[in-house]
Amino acid sequence: MKSLLLSLLAASTLQAADHVVYEPAGDSKGKHIVLLAGDEEYRSEEAMPMLGKLLSQRHGFKCTVLFSLGADGTIDPTAGGSLSHPEALDSADAIVMLLRFRHWDDATSKKFEAAVNRGVPVIALRTSTHAFNGYPKGSPFAAWNFNNNGGWGRKVLGETWVSHWGNHKVEATKGIIEAANANHPILRGVSEIFGNTDVYEAAPPADAVVLVRGQVLQGMTPDTPPASYKKATAAKVEQEVNTPMMPVAWVRVVKNDAGTENKVFCTTMGAATDLATEGTRRMVVNATFWGLGLEVPEKADVTPVGDYNPTMYGFKGNKQGLKPDDFVLGK
Repeated sequence: MKSLLLSLLAASTLQAADHVVYEPAGDSKGKHIVLLAGDEEYRSEEAMPMLGKLLSQRHGFKCTVLFSLGADGTIDPTAGGSLSHPEALDSADAIVMLLRFRHWDDATSKKFEAAVNRGVPVIALRTSTHAFNGYPKGSPFAAWNFNNNGGWGRKVLGETWVSHWGNHKVEATKGIIEAANANHPILRGVSEIFGNTDVYEAAPPADAVVLVRGQVLQGMTPDTPPASYKKATAAKVEQEVNTPMMPVAWVRVVKNDAGTENKVFCTTMGAATDLATEGTRRMVVNATFWGLGLEVPEKADVTPVGDYNPTMYGFKGNKQGLKPDDFVLGK
């Protein structure tokens, strides 16, 4: 009996030294979601495994989580040139990503490019608007750099890094559903949307459908009132900070370099701490269903599998010594 239980556990979660795979529980949807963790600030190394467990065990997707690793095999958010086991991208049906300033080698970059060019849906969180930077001049991927006319973020997602619109680590974000698009399937069953990260300045293109706008709050909890003051946009236009509110979640369909189309969901929310809020989590899960062309549940189960107590964001303070193995089911 003991050996049988161990065999079942091994079959339920396949794990390799440099990545983690969550096999679907219950009825499999036959889709493979690849989640990319790689940022120095917003704890993607905690957020992506949580989403992978949730999507596999609650909703029947196979999920593979890839990380930025140091030379010793531990998770290192500052290792901008690293993406573990990029081969997983070869069979990706969807990509969920929280990246910042990555600059992978050519082989890894080509696998990401090939997945996008196949037309896979892209669900992009927070700093993914400026996912890439540091490709040298002359690299075939230098056009991805965020400071190259907005790079990959502006071209594919519809925006790049512009500015902190709310005051960083002082003013949190309350998501306000765009009334004209309240019936969009991604918003199905979504009520409270909150994140303790600040609103980013963003101006997605005309082909984007804005789903949620970010109300800048005076404090860091959802019960604090809206902020009220004026500031200048990147275009030097002064406006009230919440009039109009900045878009924080939108969708678009983009034709890629291969001529196929990608369904794109982008939110400038989505740090690990933002995903502690049920409504914010449900929006991301719903976006995955939408991207894959599947019926979005009336109220998707977004209960985390196991404990989820994300570390506060910041350029310092990430958990040290973590390995992909620490995120297998049951740990």
